[in-house]
Amino acid sequence: MTASEITSYMDNLDGPLREIAEKVRPVIDCALPQASGALWHGHPTWSLGDRPGRTPVCLLKGYTTYITFGLWRGQDVADPSGRLVAGSRRMASVKLSRVDEVDPALFTEWLRLAVALETS
Repeated sequence: MTASEITSYMDNLDGPLREIAEKVRPVIDCALPQASGALWHGHPTWSLGDRPGRTPVCLLKGYTTYITFGLWRGQDVADPSGRLVAGSRRMASVKLSRVDEVDPALFTEWLRLAVALETS
């Protein structure tokens, strides 16, 4: 799995969803320079180390009307914004329906905290 597969995944999203993913991806890449991005379970995932899914940090997943930006340990991330919604296990995510819902500063902070959980 390669980063080009992530690009291909994103290229196949409908226009508005592709715009959202294209705004989130550089935030992830900048906040997680030590992570490897790959398709894992059919959607883009960024993990620490060289094996996808070994220590996953975040994901993007396209649906019909929104993109999910999820954190594997999102329930353990401090979120004063209240935007992260708890999911299964320790996951939490935010559904993004419009490009203006992408908050680079907030998402960068979530990613910083998520990596700290995995590396401490």
